[in-house]
Amino acid sequence: MSKQKGNLSIHSENIFPIIKKWLYSDHDIFIRELISNGCDAITKLKRLHSLGEADLNGETDFQVKVVLDRTARTLKFIDNGIGMTDEEVKKYINQIAFSGAEDFLKNYKDKGDTDQIIGHFGLGFYSAFMVADVVEIHTRSYKQDAPAVKWRCDGGTEFEMEDGSRTERGTEITLHLGQDGETFLSEYTVKDTIEKYCSFMPYPLYFEVADKEPEKDKDGNIIITEPEALNDVSPLYLKQPNACTDEEYKDFYRKTFRDFKEPLFWIHLNMDYPFNLKGILYFPKLNTEFDTIEGRIKLYNSQVFVADNIKEVIPEFLLLLKGVIDCPDLPLNVSRSFLQNDGFVRKISDYITKKVADKLNSLFKENRAEFEKFWDDISPFVKYGLIKDNKFYEKIEGIVLYKTTGEQYVTAQEYLEKHTGKLEKQIYYVSDPIQQAQYIKLLKEHEVEAVVLDHSIDSAFISHIEMKKNDISFKRVDSDISELMKDADQGVDEETKNKEIEALTTIFKKALNKENCKLQLENLKSGDIAAMIILSEDSRRMQEMMQRYSLGGFNPGVMPSEEILVLNKKHPLIQYCLKHAGEASEVLNLVAQQIYDLAVLSHKPLEPEAMTSFIQRSNEIMKRMIQN
Repeated sequence: MSKQKGNLSIHSENIFPIIKKWLYSDHDIFIRELISNGCDAITKLKRLHSLGEADLNGETDFQVKVVLDRTARTLKFIDNGIGMTDEEVKKYINQIAFSGAEDFLKNYKDKGDTDQIIGHFGLGFYSAFMVADVVEIHTRSYKQDAPAVKWRCDGGTEFEMEDGSRTERGTEITLHLGQDGETFLSEYTVKDTIEKYCSFMPYPLYFEVADKEPEKDKDGNIIITEPEALNDVSPLYLKQPNACTDEEYKDFYRKTFRDFKEPLFWIHLNMDYPFNLKGILYFPKLNTEFDTIEGRIKLYNSQVFVADNIKEVIPEFLLLLKGVIDCPDLPLNVSRSFLQNDGFVRKISDYITKKVADKLNSLFKENRAEFEKFWDDISPFVKYGLIKDNKFYEKIEGIVLYKTTGEQYVTAQEYLEKHTGKLEKQIYYVSDPIQQAQYIKLLKEHEVEAVVLDHSIDSAFISHIEMKKNDISFKRVDSDISELMKDADQGVDEETKNKEIEALTTIFKKALNKENCKLQLENLKSGDIAAMIILSEDSRRMQEMMQRYSLGGFNPGVMPSEEILVLNKKHPLIQYCLKHAGEASEVLNLVAQQIYDLAVLSHKPLEPEAMTSFIQRSNEIMKRMIQN
């Protein structure tokens, strides 16, 4: 073939600026595109061989090699696949995107960075021009009589094409890196990018640095080492679940996510119909509630990495997990990172949700003790899923566990059955077992347990459950005084009780300097507690919601407080207050202030100024005790 020159068949000189700016969101993606093209070339050759159309002469050593030469500023991608004839180069390289190029230009010429979806235009090879000033192709077809071809383009619309000197079947693509490709002169960057995108490519990937000084032993002899592939050509998720051991699952998790904490358990996805999907989802062990945001699910298409955490495929609540999903049937566009055909993708998402729900149900039913061990780690994920996905809610709601203050795990139904006759479709809970210990103790004296709901998601979770199941309500232990805790006020008429409340209100308003002080006088069965603070569940939830959605700018003083000070008439300190009502007594003020602060402390932390006053007053009271 004589040397040829010509124009790329694209009908516009603006194609390369558009490719560079809008084809892909990440420039490093060209490595994935060129390596996956090399793997495709090998797959095509093997397919032709299976059909009897290509003779491999027993060859089985298929591979893709990436060679960096920092001195020459080149990056080469070499495969021993099907190769191309001159006609194929003209067809697949010179005619960019075939007839789709005009539509491409028409739709994306004037659009900005937010418009990433390109469509099926076959532009993967041209991602090389995002980092290279010049690209060369040296290729030889598997066809015996086809000469080698050399192709060269400097990123404009002109190319050069002539007979090549390559003697072996396959393709070598050389990128002469320009300023935009400076980053990829780093050995670490290239290797890391290969591992990021190509960890599970179906043929061995090798990487070498051509201008790197060879390693030598102490005598100055060059150490020759066998090259190691950077990828796993048969990843665990492609195997049948019954052929995998627990240790293999754990090892795959460690290597893939570089997480050396053992996962709690995993789900092996293996589906062939109505679509092809394989993968493994891991439930990681969480150290703190903040770990829940570190989930990562890697999506692949035929062992080619697409992207992390694509919400169209992975249900949002599952993004708290770690895992790998490979779906060859995904309807991808040229940039692979963006999906088309929402209906099909939704079916994939629904299938994944169902498999996770099935696994949780089987764990609960077949090994409840083991399920309870996992619960504290997986509960944020499960609760988030219940809120976000109605189908997941329907499958899982009955096996949600609640940890009681007695360290047991019960379902909502089991909790209600346990307290039959004491509570009416009501679940008591604590958000801070230490702070609310006094309230827990009072309930326990009446054989009532609370459940612990102390995670940041629990507020939204219980509201969602109440909305779905209107016959269940949640009450924090400090939101009211249960009738179980009260004794009847025998022999006291309503008029007397009102006078007592009025007298105590006057004392506490004066002592606390609070005009809006609200009091409630009760005969509590326990005589150990002088006073308690209660705040209605509705009022507290409203304040918490306002605080959450105002991003910290909410001032609690804007809303009237529903806080009530409940005084226990049986307690000697309250009896003292009633006895000395109407007196102008410094001691009475001290007692009232101390009663209030002690009640607040069992409800919530004191404000800094109030804590200072409480400590000073406590010292004053003890000093008076030893003096008297």
